[in-house]
Amino acid sequence: MGDIMKKIYYCLITIIYLLIISRYLYIAYYKHDYYYEEYLNATNKIVYGLNAPRGRILDRNGKVLVDNIGTNTIVFHKLKNIDTKKIAHLLNTIIPNIKKASIDEQKKYYLTFNETDSLLTEKEQELYNNRKISQAEVEEIKLARIEPLLNYTNKEQQEIHLYYLLNKGYIYDSKIIAKDVSDEICAKINISNISGLTCEYTTKRIYLYDTLSDILGRTGNITKENKEYYLAKGYSLNDTVGLSYLEKQYDDYLRGEKAKYLVNEDNSLTLISNSKPGNDIYLSIDIELQLQINEILKKNLNKASNLKNTKYYNSSYVLVSNPNTGEIIASTGLMKVKDDFHDITTNILTSSFTMGSVIKGASHTVGYQNNLIDIGTKINDSCIKLYQVPTKCSYKRLGYIDDITALKTSSNYYQFLTAIKLTGNKYKYNMKLEVEEKDFNTYRDTFAEFGLGSKTGIDLENESLGIKGKTIAPDLLLNLSIGQYDTYTPLQLLNYINTIATNGKRYSLHYLKEVKNKDKIIYEYQPNLLNIVKNSNFNRIKEGFKEVLYSGTGRGYTDTLYKPAGKTGTSEVVYNKDIITINQTYAMFAPYDNPQYCIVVISPNISYNNDYDNYIAPINRYISKEVSKLVFTSLNS
Repeated sequence: MGDIMKKIYYCLITIIYLLIISRYLYIAYYKHDYYYEEYLNATNKIVYGLNAPRGRILDRNGKVLVDNIGTNTIVFHKLKNIDTKKIAHLLNTIIPNIKKASIDEQKKYYLTFNETDSLLTEKEQELYNNRKISQAEVEEIKLARIEPLLNYTNKEQQEIHLYYLLNKGYIYDSKIIAKDVSDEICAKINISNISGLTCEYTTKRIYLYDTLSDILGRTGNITKENKEYYLAKGYSLNDTVGLSYLEKQYDDYLRGEKAKYLVNEDNSLTLISNSKPGNDIYLSIDIELQLQINEILKKNLNKASNLKNTKYYNSSYVLVSNPNTGEIIASTGLMKVKDDFHDITTNILTSSFTMGSVIKGASHTVGYQNNLIDIGTKINDSCIKLYQVPTKCSYKRLGYIDDITALKTSSNYYQFLTAIKLTGNKYKYNMKLEVEEKDFNTYRDTFAEFGLGSKTGIDLENESLGIKGKTIAPDLLLNLSIGQYDTYTPLQLLNYINTIATNGKRYSLHYLKEVKNKDKIIYEYQPNLLNIVKNSNFNRIKEGFKEVLYSGTGRGYTDTLYKPAGKTGTSEVVYNKDIITINQTYAMFAPYDNPQYCIVVISPNISYNNDYDNYIAPINRYISKEVSKLVFTSLNS
């Protein structure tokens, strides 16, 4: 028994010893830098430089989209026992064109360096002495009364502004005093030996292309609204951060490591470590393809002004993707205002449109999933007349059609019959059709599986879900089935056609391809499967979409040389109370037997209804044909 206890005792001693040794090695070697930095911070011996250069943003082929350029920046690290009033005076003799202090800055300065108790009434002074009002309240009272006493010269106002810059923010923050100063001014600062003051070579962001500029995002200072978020992540208040879209989404990768300085006994600074630039992020975008698509859009937007009924048309959108990964290869929106073109690409995320018959692949799926379609059975295309509802037809009589030719010819009648069957009824002329919210939800739930009316997984903020109609009525259920009720974003339409191309596999849309530190891959995007659309019949949907482009309503949109399949759409829109305009849409993939690319083209308000002429300019077809040729020649070459 004694031997067993001894063995247990020795085992415990050994385990404790190993734990102590492993902990020592962990702290002394693996986490040495971390704990050393914590020690320096705790003893107030370390300060940080300004932001390190952010990582670049490049396209899929390595072409730089966003970069940094160098600039001289005067920086102040506030140390103990430093007279910032004196430093402000010295700086005013070195730095030209200093901004004058605001009234608020002058008032606070006056309050700091002058006796101001005379600004209080006897009653206010008594209240303060008796602790009835606080020091902060006293200061507010004084500040409200100081302005008539201000008579600073222009030079004094400049020094006051410098004093404000030297003292704003937290004491340990690096303060930016001036940006973009000359090399001569920078040299003067560095040889002046002013404690805590340095001139650093920093960088600022440059965006090399106008296209995609908003999607790439912007950088800037931390704001009051997001201060707590960034402070919790270890940022300083003077840090430059990504404020929108991709710059914000991937800020953790893009931000660099700031330089570190040790504060010496004489308040001079010793560099501990240089700044390190952030990681580069590579997007799935092909910028050359994007630029060529923009030229196609510009040409056709110009051409439209010479065509009939294009009075309200001024913008189009084009998106190109790989359906097997969800990556976006090109995405652009252009608007023409007079003779100028404006990038409106963010609308693919935030704006939604009625898409029309282009969504009938999803409508067919409602029929397949609920056993409402007799596969291969032909019916004679006609019109629907419900009680107290105007007659609703296809754009013309289409003869005998089955589920494939209903897509080929874009039969509305076929979709109307399916919607009526969904309610549990069989169509009869002038029938009273009772519909319920669940009937709308059945369509919307299936549409959402394709990405229509649901999040696409895009790696950007502010994604709109589109607009769902709130009224429940028989004719509106029929409209929903043909894409004439709810609205969807261009990104959602892209998600939809991707899902058909992949036989029901819906992947997140995304812009990020990979992250690199020099040549080392830090992160590589992997396709993210959101859901799989089940119980549909994608072989027949894709066959119908193939027929659309070979001999149906989409003939001429994409050359059959590329083995395309797709669908067109047309929808009416209330432009204002007196004007009804027409949207045209197109979504396709190719090759139909092994899809590699999907294309979406949307042209809102391309025409309008009038009493004289129902001509619709074929702008969407022109754009689609040119973009298709460009995509399938340039990306497959």
